[in-house]
Amino acid sequence: MKKSYKLSFGTIKLLATNLAEIIVNEGIILNEIMVDECHDFLLSFLEAPFNLLINKTNSYSYTYGAQQIIADLKEINATAVIVWTSASLLATDTLLSVNNHKNLNIKVFRIRDEAISWLKNTPL
Repeated sequence: MKKSYKLSFGTIKLLATNLAEIIVNEGIILNEIMVDECHDFLLSFLEAPFNLLINKTNSYSYTYGAQQIIADLKEINATAVIVWTSASLLATDTLLSVNNHKNLNIKVFRIRDEAISWLKNTPL
């Protein structure tokens, strides 16, 4: 079921009916409108509850408002974040600290296959 869709901020790849990979384009500043676009897409194309694979292969940032709402979609069951650099790890840690009160099921990985395996084995 591997289909790719280009959105204003990047690409979303549907890996399964309840699993999507999100790749944000290089240099993007993700704002609240882009987060809403992403959430609308996920709700339209995935079966809830669903898991997300965030592939931080590119360098990008978030507005503070986007940081606050990015994990607010109740249909998200688990999120795996693949980090490739220490900068992407730091950005992920910052995002997690902004949302630490939300009890999110998020795990950081350095290897894509391990992240996908964790998501596929995470109960929905």
